[in-house]
Amino acid sequence: MSDVNRQLTSHERRLVRWMLEHGGPQAAAFLPQLDEAEVTPMKCPCGCATIYFQIRGYPIAPPGAIRVLADFVFGDADSLSGIFVFESGGILKGLEVYGMAGDAPKFLPQPEEIDPP
Repeated sequence: MSDVNRQLTSHERRLVRWMLEHGGPQAAAFLPQLDEAEVTPMKCPCGCATIYFQIRGYPIAPPGAIRVLADFVFGDADSLSGIFVFESGGILKGLEVYGMAGDAPKFLPQPEEIDPP
């Protein structure tokens, strides 16, 4: 396992951008941070597709309280899952996926596949 941040894939960047553009009232204000975002090597212990960000030129987002900026669902009744972008201390912190009808997904959906909750 690498301990170095990596660039977002084009799919990750497109998904997070779409979510910030269609999220809550403050979500679009975080678009400039997305341009400086890198994915940290930190992984969720469950093996899901959640990713965590480090924003170049910003301190590490503080631990603790997070604020959801954009919240959506995807999948059908048998595989319904949630996905949200969040921040902490005014710094974009990550993209979380979670299972609602089963295990958390190990993939990120396309923007066209997500809907408001």
